[in-house]
Amino acid sequence: MAYIKVHVLLFLLPIILAIESSLSYERPPPRKSIFLSLSQDLDSSSPQQVHISMVGEDKMRISWIMEDSGSPATVKYGTSPGSYPFSANGDTTKYRYILYKSGEIHNVVIGPLKPNTVYYYICGPFTSPEFNFKTPPAGFPIKFAVVGDLGQTDWTTSTLDHISKSNYDVMLLPGDLSYADTMQPLWDSFGRLVEPLSSHRPWMVTQGNHEVEKIPILHSQSFTSYNARWLMPFEQSGSTSNLYYSFEVVGLHIIMLGSYTDFGPGSAQYNWLKNDLNKIDRKKTPWLIVIVHAPWYNSNTAHQGEYESYGMKSSMEDLLFKARVDIVFAGHVHAYERFTRVYKDKANNCGPIYITIGDGGNREGLASKYQDPKPDISIFREASFGHGELDVVNATHAQWSWHRNDDDEAVVADTIWITNPSCTL
Repeated sequence: MAYIKVHVLLFLLPIILAIESSLSYERPPPRKSIFLSLSQDLDSSSPQQVHISMVGEDKMRISWIMEDSGSPATVKYGTSPGSYPFSANGDTTKYRYILYKSGEIHNVVIGPLKPNTVYYYICGPFTSPEFNFKTPPAGFPIKFAVVGDLGQTDWTTSTLDHISKSNYDVMLLPGDLSYADTMQPLWDSFGRLVEPLSSHRPWMVTQGNHEVEKIPILHSQSFTSYNARWLMPFEQSGSTSNLYYSFEVVGLHIIMLGSYTDFGPGSAQYNWLKNDLNKIDRKKTPWLIVIVHAPWYNSNTAHQGEYESYGMKSSMEDLLFKARVDIVFAGHVHAYERFTRVYKDKANNCGPIYITIGDGGNREGLASKYQDPKPDISIFREASFGHGELDVVNATHAQWSWHRNDDDEAVVADTIWITNPSCTL
């Protein structure tokens, strides 16, 4: 009987959460959800859900899941198809979530790697399919794809298809990945859905509210699945938590913050951020980008008054302003919005540009209602699914563009040239 009650609760919980979140604003009908089971072309001894992430300046972490036990956490790789003169070993973990038991999660760091080079690799066992990825370039220009709140719907597949055609170097994802919401097989489905892209270019992610997955009494720990499946290079930046970290690539220092862990003055994250900002050399990395999940500036009626937004803003906005952050990307609100350079709710040429990009294609639909009148600091806003692209041309100029999903076609709906502010540091 207890077993049945647990399953009923797990089935009803996402529905309850969706109903609660929909009360604040109306959502148009979303497209149908997708669930990808293990392909018939693979068996339980084949690697699946392969994704890569950057580790330091010249290394890459290869992550994958195996259904069978005993498979080695080993990657063989090289610069020619079918030839793998290099190999590296890593770690294997697994986790439990109530009645769910994950497959074996393998993480292997390979390198040193050459910049702007295509590498071919196979994951143990070595009868597996061959994958390949391209390392970021050694210098400008560099291109980022940016998208939040992906989920697993037909809109998601449209967004991923558009991103795959953008020839990006690195993916930035500000939280809300799988929308598993405690239903662990959806994490496996998401890993399979994004594998064609995530195995091909590095994906750098942070967590959102849908990654918390904490259930009173049944599962008291937060971020169990996210931390196990999406390991990021937090230790390399001096962080003690996978929920916040920083990394550098081609003239950019990129900070990934955690909206759902302590962020107040004196907290571990606040102290880490302060120290991380103090270490930045703007001559080496002239661009400074920050990623959060819950937006600090938002003129949509959705998600107003949430502590994850105004509390974090109150705590950390001064730090970002003094450091002369260029852009702050956020998700959470299922729409697109671009603000001017802002500080303390007013236009300020020395403040960051704030961009909400929580429009990847989630099952909850779009946040279609905005505050009226539109605030002067809000430059462009639209409730459509889509993705963004940031082309950093050189040390002083970058182009940002937002690509709307319009009847499955990518349409450039908003674009702007961004220059580093001429403010005294």
